[in-house]
Amino acid sequence: MRASLFITCYNDTLFPEIGRAVVRLLERLGVTLDFHPRQTCCGQMHANTGFRGEAFSQAKRFVRLYQDSENVVIPSSSCVAMIRDQYPGIFAELGNESLHKDFAALVPRVYELSEFLIDKLGVEDVGATFTHRVVYHASCHGVRALQLGERPYKLMAKVRGLDLATMANVDRCCGFGGTFSVKNAEVSSAMLTAKLQDVLATKAEYCTALDNSCLMHLGGAMHREYAGMKTIHLAQILASTEADSEDNRTEAAQ
Repeated sequence: MRASLFITCYNDTLFPEIGRAVVRLLERLGVTLDFHPRQTCCGQMHANTGFRGEAFSQAKRFVRLYQDSENVVIPSSSCVAMIRDQYPGIFAELGNESLHKDFAALVPRVYELSEFLIDKLGVEDVGATFTHRVVYHASCHGVRALQLGERPYKLMAKVRGLDLATMANVDRCCGFGGTFSVKNAEVSSAMLTAKLQDVLATKAEYCTALDNSCLMHLGGAMHREYAGMKTIHLAQILASTEADSEDNRTEAAQ
């Protein structure tokens, strides 16, 4: 099976290790990958702040780059939600009939990472080992827009050594919301404080999610609170192997 990677501008700029983790994971599962270096942004920030023309240019670029791809895998539920939910409206406003048709043909082949693993590849056990206590933050886009449901939990349940903590108010927003946290900083901070209480109460070693935007928001608060918990994208957990765990134990012992 072949797949094209849309790593997202957020990951490419701030968290390049996520792209590398996705590559390790999917190649281990026998997927042949390609990467379009001309990829940029899905246009979500532009669309959410009223710059529809700029968002259209990004949406058009996405369709043109990936219209011939067998599958497109994206390690961000936020970006996938943008593509599925907002592209149709943007194309209706500013696009043309040809672009509409190309997008309609492409969108069924666009997957968030956990969707691709379970719905397309049909696997839950990806051969991962991660011997730590982990709590999962279900991001708003994953829960409400993509309705990922049990997919992330099914994947984590098969990770050897992973102790999954139960968190209260798991579907509560962390308060990031992209530009929301900039425009409404006080409200965002209040939401973050409430979410952080639930996360830290689990006594987990790591907080994981499918969106690095949420993890950056939570990780910043953890750093300011001198909390010992770390953040990690689910792709990194799923890419981890027994050899990685042994290396970590060796480093900890030295």
